[in-house]
Amino acid sequence: MPELPEVETIARELRPLVVGRRITAAWLDWPRQVKHPSVEQFVTNVRGREILAVDRRAKWLVISLGGRDDEEGTSAPGDEAVLAVQVKMTGQLDVVEPEAPRDKHVHVVFDLDDGKELRLRDPRKFGRVGLYNRDDAGGVLGADEATDLFKMFGPEPLDPEFSLADFRRRLRTRRARLKPLLMEQAFLAGVGNIYADEALWRARLHPLRTGAGLRPDQARELYHSLRAVLAEAIERRGSSVDSYRAPEGEGNMQRFLNVYGRTGKPCPRCGRRTRRIVVGARSTHFCSWCQRLPTRERTPGAQALLAAAR
Repeated sequence: MPELPEVETIARELRPLVVGRRITAAWLDWPRQVKHPSVEQFVTNVRGREILAVDRRAKWLVISLGGRDDEEGTSAPGDEAVLAVQVKMTGQLDVVEPEAPRDKHVHVVFDLDDGKELRLRDPRKFGRVGLYNRDDAGGVLGADEATDLFKMFGPEPLDPEFSLADFRRRLRTRRARLKPLLMEQAFLAGVGNIYADEALWRARLHPLRTGAGLRPDQARELYHSLRAVLAEAIERRGSSVDSYRAPEGEGNMQRFLNVYGRTGKPCPRCGRRTRRIVVGARSTHFCSWCQRLPTRERTPGAQALLAAAR
């Protein structure tokens, strides 16, 4: 599934193509892709809105929309909305001419006022779109119109206001293993399998270590490693390791990954073989020499996972 860098890349590349454009119509052929409201309300209420901004929150695209035009072509004040998009595993967004071939995997289409189409192509149909209202403070209201749509997410790891001190406070009481902890969206927003593995390798920390078991210097190294790998991945337009593709094509961060997907290959740092275990049903890659697990954390559960390492 695309992670923070991939979704950020989609947002950045989509922005100049659609901001300022107005949605004149919407079409879809797979109703389950509409998360909220009903399909009929979605198609009706998205029509006539101007696209004001394209941003990201966690692994969601957040497309800000102006109010709908009235009969005189004037947007109603206070009628702003948000088109939220989850591309999930195989979703791809493109802005194309209407004559461009539309294969069977294109399931959502927005007609734009410049004659082009914003299309969601999604072979596995896991992607979701939703139309939500904003509150008076500019937040995004969920389907219940009472709570923040994104209330379940933790801080953005690249937010300038997310400090090392904040990170240490969040780690201090967490007994969870580092790999699933970094991927927990309530702990940090947007981090997934690829960049959790890469950040732990850079920080020389074993994925089975616990958050509360880190020394202050180790927490600092993990904080900086995570931010560095996410920033580098954005610069390289993400990792196209499966079906991910942004509007301008594939990313190339996959060429610079150190451990993810490299089972059995030499560790770039020490030359020893990269190992793979399954933690929380997710493949986890590491170097057992560079990323050693302290004796005090070699619990029976950890030992069982390591015994099954490839």
